[in-house]
Amino acid sequence: MTDTAPNSQHKTNSKHQLTLTAALLSMVGPLSINAYLPSFPDIETAFGVDRAILAQSLTVYLIAFAASTLFWGPLSDRIGRRKTLLASMSMYLLASIACAFSPDAESFILLRGAQGLAASGGLIVGRAMIRDSFDTAAAHKAMAQVILLFALGPAIAPIAGGWLQGMFGWRSIFWFLGGFGFLLLLLGLAIKETLPHTMRQSFHPYRVGTAYFQIARCGRFVCLVLSLSLSFAGLFLYIAGAPTVIYEFLELSADDFGLQFVPMVAGMMLGSNYSGRKALHWTRTRTIAVGFSIMILAAGLNLLCSLFAVATLYTVIAPLALYAFGYGMIVPAITILALDYFPQRRGSATSVQGFVQVAISATVTSIAIPLLHSSRLSFGLGQIFFLVTALMLILFYYFLENSATSPQKIL
Repeated sequence: MTDTAPNSQHKTNSKHQLTLTAALLSMVGPLSINAYLPSFPDIETAFGVDRAILAQSLTVYLIAFAASTLFWGPLSDRIGRRKTLLASMSMYLLASIACAFSPDAESFILLRGAQGLAASGGLIVGRAMIRDSFDTAAAHKAMAQVILLFALGPAIAPIAGGWLQGMFGWRSIFWFLGGFGFLLLLLGLAIKETLPHTMRQSFHPYRVGTAYFQIARCGRFVCLVLSLSLSFAGLFLYIAGAPTVIYEFLELSADDFGLQFVPMVAGMMLGSNYSGRKALHWTRTRTIAVGFSIMILAAGLNLLCSLFAVATLYTVIAPLALYAFGYGMIVPAITILALDYFPQRRGSATSVQGFVQVAISATVTSIAIPLLHSSRLSFGLGQIFFLVTALMLILFYYFLENSATSPQKIL
């Protein structure tokens, strides 16, 4: 693995402009997932379907999001980040408006899939632009700032969604998402390309397939990506399961989603901010170790509260906020560490990273939540399972790293 110098292109973009654009692009996913959660009861009534059917709109979105990451990354490696951004956000704008006009559940679920196909482009392009433009330490700090702003998405989304739901009905939420897509289009027009022509890669299916095969053969990269994704699954279990947490465990209303998401988001923001401030002083290994230690403490506390404490905002939400803090610490460190294995194919590597995370998240919504929704204890055990698996993978990564006799082959 090598540290590559940033290309000269980033001099045409200010640091703050690039970071803000990347952060807002990364918010498309959480906004699209969380904004309509408070509207589940009204959408179910409008379409005459039950919760299990409507939940498929989230699963389809996540599956489409995951699959399309494998397209947007290689495309951005070929035509550049800016054109890819404009294409994906144009599609997202149209899909969001179409969701607002959905006449029935079947159309709604299909159009949510179209939203997912488009939304992943923003995540891929944003991360690739950051790594294109900064060296390792600066990229870690910039990525931490992106995660800090990205974390606002899960907090803003249910609050804004609940307000729009109460004032204008559920369809207004998708007009709001369309407006956000239009804002990103404007930012995309203002941003300068970060990938020089000398680093463009072939988009031929054989070349792309070969690149993905080589990425998948990199055991250390795979361990990092899976570990980060499973760590997030321990948090996403409660994000996607928010209707159960709010309505059933805490017996609150649609106006109270912010009581869950704001502390979780604050934890992630504080964690990513702390990680960024330590980027120049701590090794990434130390950052990752501290982050995992905090998540282990939080998951253990969550399990104990599930066993012995009555469900309150303190016993349910506080451990999640602490877990989010630890997760916020490890995201920028692991993300930069993984992308550095493939400096010539950062778009494709980011695609694989996004695909794995969203595929695991889709598994959480389609399998884990239906299996675990019956009790707080089940949710707590699910979180422990995901975190322990993630910990084993990160330990195996360091075993591979320390036992390597030669540098990892990179693209």
